Amino acid sequence: MTEDTDRGHPPGLDLERLRTYLDDNHPGFHNGGLRAELIQGGRSNLTYRLTDGEHEWVLRRPPLGHVLATAHDMGREYRVVSALADTGVPVPRTHLLCTEDEVIGAPFYVMDFVPGRTYRSPEEIATLDRRQRRELALRMTETLARLHGIDPDSVGLSDFGRPEGFLHRQLRRWSKQLDASYSREIPGIVELRDRLAETVPENGSTAVVHGDYRLDNLLADENGEIRAVLDWEMATLGDPLTDLGLLVVYWEGLSGIRNNPVATGVGPEHGFPSAGELVEHYVAHSGVDVSGLDWYVAFGFFKIAVILEGIHYRYTQGKTVGDGFEHVGDMVEPLVRQGLSNTQEI
Repeated sequence: MTEDTDRGHPPGLDLERLRTYLDDNHPGFHNGGLRAELIQGGRSNLTYRLTDGEHEWVLRRPPLGHVLATAHDMGREYRVVSALADTGVPVPRTHLLCTEDEVIGAPFYVMDFVPGRTYRSPEEIATLDRRQRRELALRMTETLARLHGIDPDSVGLSDFGRPEGFLHRQLRRWSKQLDASYSREIPGIVELRDRLAETVPENGSTAVVHGDYRLDNLLADENGEIRAVLDWEMATLGDPLTDLGLLVVYWEGLSGIRNNPVATGVGPEHGFPSAGELVEHYVAHSGVDVSGLDWYVAFGFFKIAVILEGIHYRYTQGKTVGDGFEHVGDMVEPLVRQGLSNTQEI
């Protein structure tokens, strides 16, 4: 870890300025010098493990460089995590929010560090036997059902989003993202978008939706119990089936796609229950009507295809950093085909 007395700081986190801010505004919060390490970077919000030698916290801030404030709103993320603290949804306990850019160059918030493991790669999954994998998948699904069962009014989130017209806005948002990333012909993607637009479901139930609910956004213990749900930057009020449909895509829809960097190590081919079993388990614990789930799964394929096409476009412009981007564009067309397949039952 980096000491606050060193000249080198973790990227995006000036520990000396952070320490001064804490001493001035939250006296007694820490004891002694601060150390920190970056534990999650990239295009998502940056996550640091912070300690004073006695206590451990997590600090979250937006990515470096110019970003859209609405996409990386620390206040919204802090608010939803704080609101869920006394519910059955496991989240870290929050401590403070700083909305000023002057301290570390961007707004940030601090919450407890929760011990646990994320399961993302086949190597990490290999540490679990088949029983543990099943238990982990079922606990994941039950936690999602528990989230969707929370009355937003009861936790002070009645104004956290605009449920009316939510699906139409979501489709428009990702259609605009697609228009901004067009650099080549993508067979079927316009047909998929138009088919989704023609068949948008009527407004269903309203819930707090996570926006990117998947296994590697959870922390679990060795018994498969979910210790914390993480990465709430896309949370809002909306249709809970958008979470479930996207989870189905992550769980099984990406299997068999070569060079897949999005979701690895999950699904029945890795010893987990099928997506169909997870959906049944979700219904048993939520009572939500999933008869129209095909639309939401198709939309999940469209959303991920658009995200990956945007990454491919930036790669062709030489604007990506790191390795592994050269194959992202190859995933888009197979995703579109699967999305179109799901629209046949709508």
